[in-house]
Amino acid sequence: MRKTCLDQVYELAKNDPRIFFIGSDLGYETLKQFKNEMPDRFLMEGVSEANLVGISAGLAMEGKIVYANTIATFLSRRCFEQIVLDMALHQVNVRLIANGGGLVYAPLGPTHLAIDDLAILRAVPNMTIVAPCDAEEMKRLMVQTVDHQGPMYIRLAKGGDPIVSTDHIPFKIGKAMPIREGKDVLLITTGITLGLAIKAADILAKEGIEAAILHMPTVKPLDTETLLHYVSQTTVVLTVEEHSIIGGLGSAVAETIAEANFNTVKRFKRIGIPDVFADRYGSQEDLLSYYGIDVQNICVDTKQLLGLQLRTFV
Repeated sequence: MRKTCLDQVYELAKNDPRIFFIGSDLGYETLKQFKNEMPDRFLMEGVSEANLVGISAGLAMEGKIVYANTIATFLSRRCFEQIVLDMALHQVNVRLIANGGGLVYAPLGPTHLAIDDLAILRAVPNMTIVAPCDAEEMKRLMVQTVDHQGPMYIRLAKGGDPIVSTDHIPFKIGKAMPIREGKDVLLITTGITLGLAIKAADILAKEGIEAAILHMPTVKPLDTETLLHYVSQTTVVLTVEEHSIIGGLGSAVAETIAEANFNTVKRFKRIGIPDVFADRYGSQEDLLSYYGIDVQNICVDTKQLLGLQLRTFV
């Protein structure tokens, strides 16, 4: 997904002289073709991420469209003040490309796990937050980032993730994507968790449980109109995200449902990372399973909320 994203920056820059790329101590080969062909619009900043954001904001104030790339935790945590004051306050056109959203950097431990980035940046006015589910959805997103007004945070997954998106459903920044219809439960996803929800829905269907899936590649602004339409059609709702259950997609959905004041009670569950720092190392898949962000747990939680007898899912 990261390669696809950066390749798209290169392709877009070839046709738009306003586009700049700034990396922060990335590998020498990163966007080498961009550097060779458009050296005046390619910058590689050292290990000073706050400066990266400041430079990007300054260029954007001069009418440039800037794509800035480094690790997700360094952007969301280390550069918070610069993002707020230099970017968001002035509504500049900077696109923060955040490597390793969620548990991607599991081998490096809690310092590199971006499990709170959505929560941090959801609180920032004027900020748009997107988390594509795969490389093909990333392509559809990147074309739209050029003319999008204001700052944007683009959350990248590991790369090599299975393609689960389709171009039959229109992609638009700020809009939810209905993936599957169903009356028994609504599964709401963002990023790579769409793939998990699709597999879970297939398993649940064999049990006679109809699961609707609503994919939210844009976490902010949240498409509350579409969300509430689908929530109104069921009594059971689960959110699935590779992020802390505090402040991310689950919190955004819970806030929206609570303020909608439905006449019928909604049974609701957030599937994500609990309020802890990661206490183990391993692969992304290991930690996803450890925290229950997997197909089996989606199925089990769905049946529990529906009040059905549990069995082992295979």
